[in-house]
Amino acid sequence: MEPILLYGFPAGSSMGLVAAFERVGQPYRLCRVDMLAEMKNDAYARINGRQETPVLITDEGKVLTETMAIAAWLEARDSERRVSFEQHTPEADRMHQLMAFVNTGFTAAFSPLWVALEMASPDPALQATLRDFGRKAVTERHDRLEAMITDTDFLAGDRLTLADTTLIGVARWAEYHEAIDGAAYPKLAALRRRIEADPAVRYALGVEDGERPVGSGACLGHVPLAEVIERYAA
Repeated sequence: MEPILLYGFPAGSSMGLVAAFERVGQPYRLCRVDMLAEMKNDAYARINGRQETPVLITDEGKVLTETMAIAAWLEARDSERRVSFEQHTPEADRMHQLMAFVNTGFTAAFSPLWVALEMASPDPALQATLRDFGRKAVTERHDRLEAMITDTDFLAGDRLTLADTTLIGVARWAEYHEAIDGAAYPKLAALRRRIEADPAVRYALGVEDGERPVGSGACLGHVPLAEVIERYAA
């Protein structure tokens, strides 16, 4: 069977994994998850008890969660090295370092902003505190990332890799939350423009928007979430 990637919308971090699968070019399927309506319930928890995306149903029918684990699974199968480097090379080490930074501190910095936005019972004073704290945390992480960007075209070299796809799904959250002054980060802004111009990323953005973009042909279509839960839930 082909692997099935469950990706979230709107503005899910998993958009980058869609782009990575598309760029690798091996057959795969997708499953679209409305994070506002389909994720926080007992049915979805049977696939992922943490009620999050992304989730991968592997080619063996096993459930794999967490961005870094799914990226590692894909990297191990990227035989033509379309989104990765040969193992045990300096380039691979740098790619993994950048992926880890983005997936930990950079992504986590947005947590207070999401909490403030999604609070079930609005508390204006607490929400203001969360937003202030979150914006400061996001600014600090952007400062660190801007300093880490070198003169290569992409994060880990001169071609798009898993480091870039890990970043691109999350980086847009800064505009969503009006958390930073984008002009203060010219290297990151230029990097994002290059990443977003990649055909696989454009394809992933179109898929996320509910469109039917023309891709490489590797994606064999969508599987309904209810079917995935019925077939693969624990």
